[in-house]
Amino acid sequence: MTVLVLIGFVIGTFIGTYFDGTFLNYGQTFGLTNPVELDMGFVVLTFGLKFHITIASVVGVIIAFVVYRFIR
Repeated sequence: MTVLVLIGFVIGTFIGTYFDGTFLNYGQTFGLTNPVELDMGFVVLTFGLKFHITIASVVGVIIAFVVYRFIR
C-alpha cells in the first residue's frame, strides 16, 4: 500500500512537470528550509526534509488508491 502511494506521488509529479504552467502545478512546499547539521568532529551529518505537494501529486495518489482497490 505504501509503495503504491509513493508511486502515486511520483506519477503525479511527472504529470505536473508535463503540464507545466497549469493549475496542476499549484501547491505548497513545507519542511526544513535550512538543513540541520550535526558535527561530531570525525563525521558531519546533515538532516533535511522538504515536501512539495501539488494538485497533480494528489491526483496521482488518488489514482494509486483506485488501482489498489482493484488489485485487492
